[in-house]
Amino acid sequence: MSKSILIKLTKSSSKATGPFMIENLVGDILHDNITKRELISGVSVEVSDNTTLVVIKSKDNCKIVKTLKIVDKPLNQVAASKYQEYNTGCVWRHLKNPTIYNSFYGTVVPYIIEYPFSYQFQDEILQNVKDFTRAYEYFPDIDFVTDEHDRIEVDNKWFNKAVLYNGQQSTGVLELVPKPMNNLKDYMKYPVYNTDSKVITYTKSDNFYQYNTFWSLVKDKRAPLFTRTCESLSIDKVVNQANMDYGKRSFKKEPLRAKDLKVRHILDNRSDVHLVSQFIITPAQISYK
Repeated sequence: MSKSILIKLTKSSSKATGPFMIENLVGDILHDNITKRELISGVSVEVSDNTTLVVIKSKDNCKIVKTLKIVDKPLNQVAASKYQEYNTGCVWRHLKNPTIYNSFYGTVVPYIIEYPFSYQFQDEILQNVKDFTRAYEYFPDIDFVTDEHDRIEVDNKWFNKAVLYNGQQSTGVLELVPKPMNNLKDYMKYPVYNTDSKVITYTKSDNFYQYNTFWSLVKDKRAPLFTRTCESLSIDKVVNQANMDYGKRSFKKEPLRAKDLKVRHILDNRSDVHLVSQFIITPAQISYK
């Protein structure tokens, strides 16, 4: 035999956005992909007669699991209950695992660093980018004491994306991958042109990470180069992909030429490397016109 129960959300934090999932104690899914609005209005599920507890899980970045006891309440009391939003302070515990860095509660958060450059009187054309960043990989602690000596410096882990831009030009999203060593066939595959990015290679020489396969991809200089994002308040802007042309652009490879430049490096595909950014060089030549 089964019975129908009504689950209604009456109080939660603003950070719990959903969707949600309802399970029983043995892990059987009773209802999946429930929006927060639906849960506030009330969701009906079928359970067995001997079920006394149900589990509600959030599926967003803020992982919350609540075990609720099934109780009898008059329908008018359930209908009169109103949803309330509340926020309380909490302690976030970090640096417990030395092998991960930009990972918070199982979610990789982008590490973004942007360098501004300003030239002199003449416009200058960007030649390449040379970044002095140390990339460390740590070993797991076996004595539960953080040891700065349990690490190695690696050459094949670095930022995986870059965006170079000025007031009117932008390279769009450049995906950075290590240059294939001693393999000319693989190296000749680059650059790779995707619908929303261009994949280029970088090298590490004399402790500098270097790359240079870029040009402006802007379609219309009267349209914005960036847009806002609702993903995180920590991310100030994202590339306006609708205004970028990631084709090969034969005979239309416009170099980055201006009196200023911004270099934006992003790491958002891994959290097992510790990047210590120190300084960056952008060799350029004066553009005479």
